[in-house]
Amino acid sequence: MTSRLRLGINIDHVATLRNARGGALPDPVRAAHLAIAAGADGITAHLREDRRHIRDADVERLATELTKPLNFEMATTDEMLALAERLKPHAACLVPEKREERTTEGGLDVVGQQAMLAPRIERLKAAGCRVSLFIEPDRAPIAMAVKLGAPVVELHTGSWCHAVVAGETDKAASEFQRLAEGAAYAASLGLEVHAGHGLDYETARQLARVSDFVEFNIGHFLMGEAIFVGLDTAIRRMRLAMDDGRAAI
Repeated sequence: MTSRLRLGINIDHVATLRNARGGALPDPVRAAHLAIAAGADGITAHLREDRRHIRDADVERLATELTKPLNFEMATTDEMLALAERLKPHAACLVPEKREERTTEGGLDVVGQQAMLAPRIERLKAAGCRVSLFIEPDRAPIAMAVKLGAPVVELHTGSWCHAVVAGETDKAASEFQRLAEGAAYAASLGLEVHAGHGLDYETARQLARVSDFVEFNIGHFLMGEAIFVGLDTAIRRMRLAMDDGRAAI
């Protein structure tokens, strides 16, 4: 029997909405608790260098209040490393970060940044964090993840999701195959394989049919859906879509 897919909920954009006006509301930590009550298996939060959404106080509260694992998305800076070492989240997902981008675009250059990443990964592992690398679904970065000693990779699904939304049928098919092959290769090397970026109900349902994936991390789409149907309903619908896709294997 194929294992159940885990669902991680990214709450960053609750903080984006809060920060647009200032003040304390809406509270992203409250959203995290609601997400867990709706069936989330974990919570993801990305503390960016410019603090454009999640703030230090949010991460502090998440680390102490959550009843499910916290996946701390972070740039590979000394500041973020020190924070992860102090708070000791369940997982630390290393992602690329550029000030000018609206969101994380593309995977981490683990091949080109091997020398910089190796000691940082060791520091996180020593702190008890399960290290994940957000990478493109290609053989070179996947093989490098193994060499660097990261037990988990999160494959960037943005290129595929964007092609699906744009109606670019050929590109979507090619990108889906790339993801499926990347997941199979990563699993064959002993890595745990996650996916994230741009997933919605339908793309999550389709990707759930790839049995090598064990976790999806989804945020922006669900926070947008929550405006219309509520956060509880949006997450439960996502859970059903993922279960439906997995049952089709």
